[in-house]
Amino acid sequence: MVKIKVCGMRERTNIRELLELHPHYVGLIFYDKSPRFVGEGLDAELLLSVPKTTRKVGVFVNSNFDYILKNVRKYGLDFAQLHGGETPEFCRSLRSKGVNVIKAFAIGEGFNFRQLNNFKQHCDFFLFDTKGENPGGNGQVFDWQVLNEYDNQKPFFLSGGIGLDQADSLAEMGHLNLHAVDLNSQFEVSAGLKDIAKIKEMVSRLRETTVVEKE
Repeated sequence: MVKIKVCGMRERTNIRELLELHPHYVGLIFYDKSPRFVGEGLDAELLLSVPKTTRKVGVFVNSNFDYILKNVRKYGLDFAQLHGGETPEFCRSLRSKGVNVIKAFAIGEGFNFRQLNNFKQHCDFFLFDTKGENPGGNGQVFDWQVLNEYDNQKPFFLSGGIGLDQADSLAEMGHLNLHAVDLNSQFEVSAGLKDIAKIKEMVSRLRETTVVEKE
């Protein structure tokens, strides 16, 4: 059953509108070099009131341990998504504090999936994104054929430029341990502001072409 994650949210009204679609995950970016950085204006009261059916994911890039823990507690984050060069030991330390971990990997030509082995016991999920100039949010789709080299032992999020044009292709990935589809840059009016109608259309199409889990 494939789930839906919408990442790069930060505007209060936009988050409220998205929650009406009952996404399985909402992503918030705590990386100050990202154009989708949440900054200081994130509404903690709103996020603490988000229904438990929508899991809150904080995206961090080589952040220090205390910064991650502070924001997990302040906003009631359900997961820390690590998008930098974090080590298996760093993931283990976070989980020892009760933080669920999604470890992201940038997939490019010749990616060696064996490097994931040391992370498996210290992460809840992996996330596969397109290798680019930035740690994420590059808006490009990588060649999904490379995922046939993955052993599928750990369920994963699929990210990287996914838009309406990829809805039908996702139907062909039933043999993979795909946990969730990550929607971001292809559904934006501007950085950090999502087109809710377009997301609604994508969710509808995915439910028609794939086995997408309902809220």
